[in-house]
Amino acid sequence: MKRSDFSFELPRDRIARFPAEHRQNSRLMVVDRDSGSIRHSRFSRLGEWLDPEDFLVINNTRVMPARLFGTVGARRVEMLWVRSLGEREIEVLARPARALKPGRRVDLEGGLAAEVSGEGDRGRRRLRFDVTLDRVKAAGYAPLPPYIKREKSEAAEWRDYDLKRYQTVYSRHEGSIAAPTAGLHFTPGMVEEIRNRHGIEEITLTVGPATFQPIEVENLADHRMGREDIHIPRETGERIMNLRKGGRRLVAVGTTSVRSLETWAGLDAPPESFSSELFIRPGFTFRLVDRLITNFHLPESSLFVLVCAFAGRELMQRAYGEAIAKGYRFFSYGDAMLIR
Repeated sequence: MKRSDFSFELPRDRIARFPAEHRQNSRLMVVDRDSGSIRHSRFSRLGEWLDPEDFLVINNTRVMPARLFGTVGARRVEMLWVRSLGEREIEVLARPARALKPGRRVDLEGGLAAEVSGEGDRGRRRLRFDVTLDRVKAAGYAPLPPYIKREKSEAAEWRDYDLKRYQTVYSRHEGSIAAPTAGLHFTPGMVEEIRNRHGIEEITLTVGPATFQPIEVENLADHRMGREDIHIPRETGERIMNLRKGGRRLVAVGTTSVRSLETWAGLDAPPESFSSELFIRPGFTFRLVDRLITNFHLPESSLFVLVCAFAGRELMQRAYGEAIAKGYRFFSYGDAMLIR
């Protein structure tokens, strides 16, 4: 299939720059794959759409304060912390990358400074600090996607708010540079209620650049996903398999949970920790995931391709068209969809 098969026109005013005032007050579109019906609700009423045999699997990764602002001489630069390379060195995606030449000094907030110690392709640079990385994190901001458009002054104004809201209430294991956004709608009360009534299993996919990497080829068969690390404890995997063998339905919260579970299902004697480069596109056979809670994704993105693989491209194009017409909010801080 072609990338352009997954295109749609999205008015800019449908992109959510801030989340709903209260997490659970996001809208919820409920899509039935068998009947093709599309219904409208609120996320706070999610429990009404779950059947007794459903159980949830969530991604409990925690987002790092990975967005960094700095200067190289008089030039302002922005960086996204991609991974740690030691106690005092990190790899970043830099903008504009051409300003960060090896050997140059980068000044950050709080009196921090780094030397550009290396460069890679696609805007990647290495930064070496003379302080520990905990100090660097303290100067960081929530790594909001570019389409939310928080420039430096606005990012500073909303820093504490975004650090809290761009994080699921059940996050545990820090390391991600983007949130598993389908989980942003849950409140502690909702998590407790669903855990008691249906059951919740927790896994970890550390979100890296692969999740938001653009598809740059027209033929989807030529697209290669980046690698992301996953951890599914042995006991958790055993419970998931036993639940499904007992007739329970698995509701994956977010595309990262889907990729984790479907990668795990395809491994022989899977270890607890592994990595995935799985690109799910139409024609993929789902082995574990029965239902999906997700946000509304970018056109021509691997995430939109995944939901089309799960629910059918025509149905998703129709659902997205209805969401646009009815004023749903899109992307990371936007509304949610339950695909049954």
